[in-house]
Amino acid sequence: MEWAEEGIILATRPHGEAAAIIDVLTRDHGRHAGLVRGGNARRLRAVLEPGNQVHVRWRARLADHLGTFTVEPVSNRAAALIGNPLGLAGLTSACAVAQVSLPERAPHPPVYDSLTFLLDVLPDLDDWGALLVRWELGLLDALGFGLDLSKCAATGSPEDLVYVSPRTGRAVSRAAGAPYQDRLLPLPAFLLGAQMAAKPPTAREIDDGLALTGFFLSRCLLEPQGRKMPPARHRLRDRLGKSLKNPAD
Repeated sequence: MEWAEEGIILATRPHGEAAAIIDVLTRDHGRHAGLVRGGNARRLRAVLEPGNQVHVRWRARLADHLGTFTVEPVSNRAAALIGNPLGLAGLTSACAVAQVSLPERAPHPPVYDSLTFLLDVLPDLDDWGALLVRWELGLLDALGFGLDLSKCAATGSPEDLVYVSPRTGRAVSRAAGAPYQDRLLPLPAFLLGAQMAAKPPTAREIDDGLALTGFFLSRCLLEPQGRKMPPARHRLRDRLGKSLKNPAD
């Protein structure tokens, strides 16, 4: 068995003294793991950083075997963000979420395409946080757990939507949700397109968006598989929290 394709490194872990096992997200073969001989050596270590674009060739005797990868670098995205700790946190968070959420060897081309776009523009886009939240919403939708943010679950109106029901994943208007607001999740306006023409979303709104998508990622995708939200995503929220406390930094 053999195939070759470009992909995004999602995760790398050492295997023995010199090898590494990598998770790669490809467009046609989905999230795929394999052994890289010499992957723990200095020459390949920088190539196998999460977020990097690589060309891989996978070989195995049988389709259900782990198999081995040969890897060639295409784009070193991680190095481009070395001086941008928050951006690097966003990159590693997106890769880690994809790694724990996507089923192995199941192609999801829209998820791959949108993640590729996110990682490519992240070094040059000031409000990449909004794009990251939208990517997580798209991930939920692609895996069958999309949220309905089009109208109020209680009234059917598309106006003044400011909450999301944690039970149904549907939007709730300000008036309908007022009596229950302590039990509802904030719905940042940028997810409705309301702020796109006016100004970029604030760090608080991005954090609210990550809280929203994180709740449904955990409940719908991770917890049923006995998994937890990856540490990389918690680190991103921590960095955002510091920026909220020190807005001038």
